[in-house]
Amino acid sequence: MKGHRVPMPLRVYGGVTAAASLLAPAWLGYRVRKGKEDPRRLAERRGFASAARPKGSMVWVHGASVGEVLSVLPLIDRLIERGFKVLLTSGTLTSGRIAARRSHPSLIHQFVPLDARRFVTRFLDHWRPDLALLAESELWPNLMGELGRRGTPLVLVNGRLSSRSSDRWAKLPKSARKLLSNVDLCLAQSRDDGQRFQALGAPRVEVAGNLKFDVPPPQADPEALERLGRVVRGRPVLLAASTHPGEDQVVIDAHRMLQAELPGLITIIAPRHPERGEEVLALAEGAGLPALRRSTGALPTTDTEIYVADTIGELGVFYRLAPVVYVGGSLVRHGGQTPIEAAKLGAVVLHGPHVWNFGALYARLDEEGGAAQVTDADSLADHVLAQLADRSLHARTAEAARRTTEALGGALDRTLAAIEPYLVQIRLARR
Repeated sequence: MKGHRVPMPLRVYGGVTAAASLLAPAWLGYRVRKGKEDPRRLAERRGFASAARPKGSMVWVHGASVGEVLSVLPLIDRLIERGFKVLLTSGTLTSGRIAARRSHPSLIHQFVPLDARRFVTRFLDHWRPDLALLAESELWPNLMGELGRRGTPLVLVNGRLSSRSSDRWAKLPKSARKLLSNVDLCLAQSRDDGQRFQALGAPRVEVAGNLKFDVPPPQADPEALERLGRVVRGRPVLLAASTHPGEDQVVIDAHRMLQAELPGLITIIAPRHPERGEEVLALAEGAGLPALRRSTGALPTTDTEIYVADTIGELGVFYRLAPVVYVGGSLVRHGGQTPIEAAKLGAVVLHGPHVWNFGALYARLDEEGGAAQVTDADSLADHVLAQLADRSLHARTAEAARRTTEALGGALDRTLAAIEPYLVQIRLARR
C-alpha cells in the first residue's frame, strides 16, 4: 500500500487471508458442488490466467456480479472504440455468462482472484494493467494494496458506499484511510456516496452519477417474447423480479388475495438466483396454486397462476409483459435490487422498505410518484390492484418512473471525461 505504515487490522487481514489461501482448493471445490463456480476455470480464482495477455495498452475493469458487469459494459465499449484492450473480471457464474455473450477481439474475461496476496500478485504479474477501474463497492484490501505498491492507477467507477458499510469502516478509521489512499480517483454515484467516501479518507472524490442509468434496457428475444405474450394476452400480469428468500411467500400470499378482484391474474416470480426455482415452485404448490417452472421449457396454460422464471438473461422479456413489477431484495434486509430496467420499460415499480443499495434513487422515484413502497402481502396486493384496475393511474405512475430515470442519465459521459487524463497518459507512455 502507498506509504509504509500499515494499520494492524489490515496486517491481520493479510495474515488471515494468506493462511486461508492454503484452503482455497477445498473451498473452491465446495463452491463447485454448490453450483457457484465453473470447474473448468477454478485456476483463475487463484490468479492463474487462462488466456495470454495481448500486446499494447490494457485497462482492467472489474464488476462483482451481474448488475455491476451490466453497468460497465457501455464503458467497456467506449474504451474498445478508443483502441484499448480490456480485461473484464467478475466473481459469479452468471456474470461470466453475460461476459461470454459480449465476444470481442479486444475483450478478455477472467474470474477475479480470491483476495489473498499470492493470488493477487500472480494475477497482476500476468496481466500488468495500465489502469484499474473497480465498479461500485469492491474494496478488497490485498488487491488494492498490491495495485498501490505497483503504482497502477486505480479509479473507483460508479462508486457506491451504503451507510451501513460506511459505519463499519468508520470503526476502523486508520485502515479505511490507508485502504482508500490507493485510490487515485473515486467517481461516486451520488452526493451521499461521495460524502461517505470522503469521510473515510478518499483523497479525490467526484460525483459522476450512476452508470446504470445509461445502460440500454435489457434485450428480449423476439420469439420468446411473442410466444409468452401470446399465452398471457388478456390476463393481468404481476412480475416479482429478483426475489430473495423470504419474499416469494409474500408475493404468493398477495396473489391469493388478488384472485377474486383480478380474475385470471398470473404472477411471474423471477428469483434473483435461478437455482431457487424448485424452492419457489414448492411454495406456490404448497399454497394450492397451479405453478410451472420456465427452466423446464413449459409455457403457462390458462390454469397457471404462478410462473417461476428460473432462467438467466430473460428479465427483458418479463419486464415487457408486466405492467407492475415488485423489485426484490427490499422486503428482506438485502438492500434492494435496481428498479432502473423496469422503469425504463414502462412498468410501475413497487418495493419494500430495505432499499439502501439504491436509496437515493428509490427516494427520488417515490417523491416523483414513479414508485411506491409496500411492507407486506396486504399492502402489495392493495398497490397492485390500484395500478391494474386504474389505467389512468398506471399511465401517470409509469411515465413518472420513466421520466425520473431518464433525467438521471449522463454518468457514462462524465465517467469517460474523468478518466480521460489516465487514458491520455497510457497512450503517451506506450509511445
